[in-house]
Amino acid sequence: MGLPRERTLILSLVVLGMCLCQITSRTPSDTHISQKHDLWMARYGRVYKNNAEKEMRSNIFKNNVEFVESFNSFGDRSYKLAINHFADRTKDELKAYATGHKDPVDLKSHVETSFKYESVSEVPDSMDWREKGAVTEVKNQGTCGSCWAFSTIAAVEGITQLTTGKLMSLSEQQLIDCNRNDATGGCKGGNKENSFAYIVKNGINNETGYPYHAADETCISANEASRVANITGYEIVPANNETLLLNAVSQQPVSVSIDANADEFKYYSSGVFTGPCGTNLTHDVTLVGYGTYDGIKYWLVKNSWSKDWGIDGYMMMQRDVKAVEGLCGITKQASFPTA
Repeated sequence: MGLPRERTLILSLVVLGMCLCQITSRTPSDTHISQKHDLWMARYGRVYKNNAEKEMRSNIFKNNVEFVESFNSFGDRSYKLAINHFADRTKDELKAYATGHKDPVDLKSHVETSFKYESVSEVPDSMDWREKGAVTEVKNQGTCGSCWAFSTIAAVEGITQLTTGKLMSLSEQQLIDCNRNDATGGCKGGNKENSFAYIVKNGINNETGYPYHAADETCISANEASRVANITGYEIVPANNETLLLNAVSQQPVSVSIDANADEFKYYSSGVFTGPCGTNLTHDVTLVGYGTYDGIKYWLVKNSWSKDWGIDGYMMMQRDVKAVEGLCGITKQASFPTA
């Protein structure tokens, strides 16, 4: 015997209501983000310890995706953003392990009486040290505040190639493990100038002989056989002078410090980066050239955040700006090794 018509109608309405609740509790936007997050996790091999962590990371991912999409919705930008391997991390987390700049204890004591590149006979309109064979592949500092070591090593790799004709991938891990003092603390941060001083005294091994592990480890004592490259010294580029910085970069790759704390910097993917950014130095990178793109003058920046960031690991950052400290404070602390 069937149910009375009225009761059947009531049950049907209850079931329909439950279905509607299930549909509306997860909006199309949430479903889209969830699917996008799952695909992103698969691409970068990200695994979370439990569902609570996944939900927390998914919310961070959602906020970052919305930021990137909102930025790109404005068509008058000189650069674009894209979701990368940082997308499930907060700004504080990235500042803790994706940067690592520390100010030198005393810059003034290292300034030469005369700057090597005070005057350069010919400064070309553009330069790309990659085309000259003086730049190794983009590397990845991982979850270690060792940008200072990568910036130092990239500049040393450059001058070594220019003086010997040999391009060698040198060891950041040696600097992390062996150059420990008040100025440098391994994965907790360091500075370029102190690292140049270390290499002057000890030389540097190559990547194969002393591979990178993105962690603080015990120093393997250097010996003559492991010193595949040396420098004689280093120079500081006079602060807040883009002309002298340009002179230097026209002659060799140069290590610089910048403010990389902005979300726009973290998710940069193409075009000429024009900010926003401050001048509170947080990150060390290497200038490996310069040029002009779409009428905007730029510095060619080699970063240490893997090829998944930026233009295969590089950024075009606006140069010749009105600010005396350059964009993102790029002229405040620049230096380079001498052979």
